[in-house]
Amino acid sequence: MEGGGAFRRAPTSAIIDRMDGRPDTLRFAVVLVRPDSMENVGLAARGMANTGFADLRLVGVDRLGPPAWRTAIHAEPVIEAARFFPTLAAAVADRELVLGSTARIRHDFPLVALDEAVVRIGEYPDAARIGLVFGNERTGLTQAELGLANVRFHIPQAARQPSYNLGVAVTLALHAIAFRGGGAPPQRRDLPLDHAAQAEAGRRFGDMLESLGFMRDTNRDFIVEKVRDIFFRMALTAKDRDVILAMFRRALEGPRERRLRPRREGKERL
Repeated sequence: MEGGGAFRRAPTSAIIDRMDGRPDTLRFAVVLVRPDSMENVGLAARGMANTGFADLRLVGVDRLGPPAWRTAIHAEPVIEAARFFPTLAAAVADRELVLGSTARIRHDFPLVALDEAVVRIGEYPDAARIGLVFGNERTGLTQAELGLANVRFHIPQAARQPSYNLGVAVTLALHAIAFRGGGAPPQRRDLPLDHAAQAEAGRRFGDMLESLGFMRDTNRDFIVEKVRDIFFRMALTAKDRDVILAMFRRALEGPRERRLRPRREGKERL
């Protein structure tokens, strides 16, 4: 197995059996962040194989132990092709749209149910590369990690039960995507920048706010987090980025002296 983000394409021909009307599963990556249980990683891989997905990425671990292989029944190609990354940002850098899963209802950022998240995916072009991110079994994704997502979603459950098992959560999400009913929604959005470029645009915007004196030592961390949150929720396109940054570059240059155009001499009215 290869680590450190080195690329190795999964032998998807062994596990993908595309059906008419189903999405192109090759453009989806499942990202597991700091999983505690190798058994759960294997179960997630099995769910991927069951639903036709192949790109498994792991953050915070550098190898898979035997328990992962034991539970990944008939999903060995997914396990064999798994890739390892030191950070979530590195794992999703090539994705245009990132969806983060959380079991906790939070009030500091928008959160949608799984079915709405599936609709959101369908609003983007078929070329959009999607990252589906799932956190640690006990603690979930951190606030900072959720801040990297363009869309945050939860999987509804009955009453106040504990959160779904990681393998079950992955399988439920992928099944909803792979076997979505009702046909594809109309595509209303342009293709976003990849995640690394979205992050860079947010950093540049933050630097401009710093230059404008908008940040102080007492609010810098708060502003940086909010700017990042806004930019990722926008899922910026190249045009969005260029327009926003151009406006703030002009603001940094200051007001320009307005030049009045000379009036043309016309015939005197009688």
